[in-house]
Amino acid sequence: MTTNTTIGSNGTNVSQTLLDTMNGTGKSSSATGATSSTSSSSSSTSASSLQQTFLQLLVAQLQNQDPTNPMDSSQMTSQLAQINTVSGISQLNTTLSSLATQMSAGQQSQAALLIGSTVLAPGSTTTVASGKATSFGVQLSNAVSDLQVVVKNSAGTIVNTIDLGKQSAGTVPVGWTPTDTAGNTLPDGTYTISAVGTINGQQATATTLSSATVQSVVMQSTGTPGLVLSNGTTVGLTNVAAIL
Repeated sequence: MTTNTTIGSNGTNVSQTLLDTMNGTGKSSSATGATSSTSSSSSSTSASSLQQTFLQLLVAQLQNQDPTNPMDSSQMTSQLAQINTVSGISQLNTTLSSLATQMSAGQQSQAALLIGSTVLAPGSTTTVASGKATSFGVQLSNAVSDLQVVVKNSAGTIVNTIDLGKQSAGTVPVGWTPTDTAGNTLPDGTYTISAVGTINGQQATATTLSSATVQSVVMQSTGTPGLVLSNGTTVGLTNVAAIL
């Protein structure tokens, strides 16, 4: 059964449901054994619903207040400001979600333009065919005093070490004629590359990059576009170090 609360000296009644909504203490009806649905509960406590309820209660209080003991206007203003803040945050979240969706769609379009292009992306192999090696590179987070790339054959044997000397931070493309340490031409096949950077005698981080052709674009589990490469790997758009 619905109960009422009297406000003001004139004896005006305000529904208990209204007060419970403002206080967040509303209970679902048990007279018919039914429970309120989740959607109904969410609707009744939304910022917009609370704001409307608060304004209704505020008007009732103003109409029935004791002129000799008026209500505290600073508390009313503070409560209304809090409700407006919640409403503003909700609108901001909606705007940010829309912006994120638009950015994702834009990245998809940018990624699609790379189909058919050759890119440098994190990888550890280079392929030799007809005496020529596919391009590769090294990505450095810091400048190094010396940078070396070690090349191994399919058996894991070191066939050559490429000394690139001093290098600045960033992407370092490497053009390499596939020969061993004695200058002999290496046979066709896939070779493994690794990089070692040095800063004042201390080892530095160096990431090897392999070249591959972008075949298609997919949506990754993170919601960002991924590039499917000809070497069988999939990399994020932000992981592309260079477009050759």
